[in-house]
Amino acid sequence: MKITIKRTEDQLALIRAMGSNNREEAYEAQAAVAELLGPVVSEVINNAPTIANLYSTISYGEDDNPSLPLDLFYDITDEDYIEVYSQQVAGGLPYSQVFPAHNELKFTTYTLDSALAFDRKYVRKARLDVVSKTFTRMAQEVMLKQTKTAFNVLATALAKGTGTSGSAGDQIISAVAGGGAGKTGRFVLADLNNLITKSKRINSSFSGGTPVGGVKSGLTDLLVSPEMVEELRGMAYNPINDKNAPAGGTVADGQLAPEALRQELYSAAGLPSFYGINIMEINEMGVNQRYNKLFDAILTSEGLTPDGPAGTDNWTQTTDEILIGVDRSKDALIRPTVVGEGSPSEFQVLVDDQFSVRQNKIGYYGKVEEGRICINNKALIGLVAGA
Repeated sequence: MKITIKRTEDQLALIRAMGSNNREEAYEAQAAVAELLGPVVSEVINNAPTIANLYSTISYGEDDNPSLPLDLFYDITDEDYIEVYSQQVAGGLPYSQVFPAHNELKFTTYTLDSALAFDRKYVRKARLDVVSKTFTRMAQEVMLKQTKTAFNVLATALAKGTGTSGSAGDQIISAVAGGGAGKTGRFVLADLNNLITKSKRINSSFSGGTPVGGVKSGLTDLLVSPEMVEELRGMAYNPINDKNAPAGGTVADGQLAPEALRQELYSAAGLPSFYGINIMEINEMGVNQRYNKLFDAILTSEGLTPDGPAGTDNWTQTTDEILIGVDRSKDALIRPTVVGEGSPSEFQVLVDDQFSVRQNKIGYYGKVEEGRICINNKALIGLVAGA
């Protein structure tokens, strides 16, 4: 992700004007750059392939009293009360609220912001690269905060999911190939197949039958670690059911993938999708990684102990990792945002005028007011795989 300012005469003149000794002229130029690049930063943030953008955005005015009519998002045959997961402050612990099914959800939003500054000498020299990198860094900082809050809500809702059994943790299943000490950790086609089937059972239609879309409904996106993507790539040259199958000189238990599938894996090593499911590779996921530790903390706080891989032991953060599937067709993950009056986008960039002349700096302040809500955790499913 990179923001670049084109090197034209008009752009160069505008950048140089930001460093003018005339304070009014300099401020006008700085404000013009903020107005020019604000929508660009917003576009970059909203289109980045991050966990935060799994949420559907609903925009409101800053003076609105926003709400969500829950009965339009839930099955008409559901219970009288439903559970909603939301976050009141950025980085705070998501909490669940129980609402009558025919009710409106009132929610609050919070502000995510970033402030950056650079020396005035760079704009006098028309250093477009410095200005571009400043706004790129601003977008990166906001996306980092968004991703943390988005995963927190998503993981909490998954852990409490009752699936088809009515018990918390039912929406987390175990990998079939094992993992942990003394076992071979694998992510095989059977695991993906089980995820798809489980997702369809959880996501029946409002009448309990086949939902609109039929076979196309269910799991759409899968959040995985780089190690799990490695396992998928490995299906190009490993047996798809047991990595150790031919080791003893016998091939009875080893089943290779069809040639067409193996060729596809060779050709698309980046693996944007598999089995029709979008694969989202997340560096923070995996054994002993940030999101794995966060999910472990959520399980501990809820008193949940899912089975480990192959159902042979309980979840252990140091040997197991969580894969999270999402059904984006259900509009279960909501991101309400506030658009300021007169603002062209939800992300606002303003001139940070805190610096005096002696400091010789130019600063910018960017902010977005948003929230994170999961109104239906049946759109989520998890798989515990071994390292």
